[in-house]
Amino acid sequence: MSLDVPPGYRALKETDVATYLAGIPAVAATLGGQPAEWKVREVGDGNLNLVFVVEGPRGGVVLKQALPYLRLVGESWPLPLRRAFFEYHALTAQAKVAPQHVPKLFHFDEALALTVMAYLNPHIILRKGLIRGTVYPRLADHMATFMAETLFATSDLGQPAAEKKKHTALFCDNIELCRITEDLVFTDPWRVAEANRWTSPQLDLAAAAVRTDGPWKRAAQELKLKFLGEAQAMIHGDLHSGSIMVTESETYAIDPEFAFYGPMGFDVGALIANFYLAYFSQSGHETRPGGRDDYRDWILKTIGSVWTLFDERFRALWNNAHAGDVFAPALFGSNQEPLALKAAQDAYMRRLFVDSLGFAGAKMTRRILGLAHVEDLESIVDPDLRASCEKRALKLARTLMVEAAGFPGIAAVNDAARAVQREAVK
Repeated sequence: MSLDVPPGYRALKETDVATYLAGIPAVAATLGGQPAEWKVREVGDGNLNLVFVVEGPRGGVVLKQALPYLRLVGESWPLPLRRAFFEYHALTAQAKVAPQHVPKLFHFDEALALTVMAYLNPHIILRKGLIRGTVYPRLADHMATFMAETLFATSDLGQPAAEKKKHTALFCDNIELCRITEDLVFTDPWRVAEANRWTSPQLDLAAAAVRTDGPWKRAAQELKLKFLGEAQAMIHGDLHSGSIMVTESETYAIDPEFAFYGPMGFDVGALIANFYLAYFSQSGHETRPGGRDDYRDWILKTIGSVWTLFDERFRALWNNAHAGDVFAPALFGSNQEPLALKAAQDAYMRRLFVDSLGFAGAKMTRRILGLAHVEDLESIVDPDLRASCEKRALKLARTLMVEAAGFPGIAAVNDAARAVQREAVK
């Protein structure tokens, strides 16, 4: 199959990188020394791109380049290079409102579909920290802030309608990456699809049951309708624990190439989903049964704090930084009118909460039965143990999708997760 590669594009090799970066003054100054001194290594272990880490005497940068195909699969699955364009513009927008949680940008080359940004060191991918059992005391605070700031600023509450329309149009062409989500998250796990895989034979019956579960399938399609039709804000689009870099004191969201204007609950739900997957995977990483009970509790506490802090900060922005054309606080300034605004905010956040739970369930299901699983579960060597963890996660996932509206708050969701875990221990 021929790939659609524009004139002038080439995939860089390690031997090309130093020469390329030497021509960018800001990058050369950041690295220090001479190009011959720079250490270059390709570290991309994701599904899509080339990622080069470059270190010099003074500092480091990361060069990320899109490939014209899905790296996880190969050239049989072409992808547009223009996804690098959307990632750059998403990072730029996020940096305007949450610069402390987005890597600094140095350079964007549209012809080569590459971005050069700060090298985050000694930060690690959050997912790896969750597998190790590392506690990140500021993680919930940081991620709640990142989501509240970026989602509010790009919503109809945070910007005028004309600006939102322009920004929405900018991201409308991110069709192929949206299509990946539409198929892999909302459709494939509920049908026979070539890309699907699971722990077999342990999950064969579970996978077959998902494909014949009418309420679960309907919930997936209702969520897909929201994903297709609700342009609430510019969402990251892939905000999982593999797209977050952390230390105990800092948190950065990376890799927003799936960004587009969609439902805010998709970002919140994606993050929550990955915490629940980590929660259920702990049985496969503890040295003795119950050995990570304290860490399980920390994960659930983090989930609770993420939602609670996000809710608080989103409402605070609504009250103090409103710049849109709908629900302006100034309209509700006398007599009992503030109560009307509070009621509207309560209803808005309630819808967002229910959406987030549903999307979380869909993301969990896809990561167990579809393409591209998570290391939290995949790294569990014993297939029987891995499958038991996955079955627990699937049970909660279905509940979140089919019964989301029945949860009064995030504490009740965590209680449901604990109940599933306790059933498995008995």
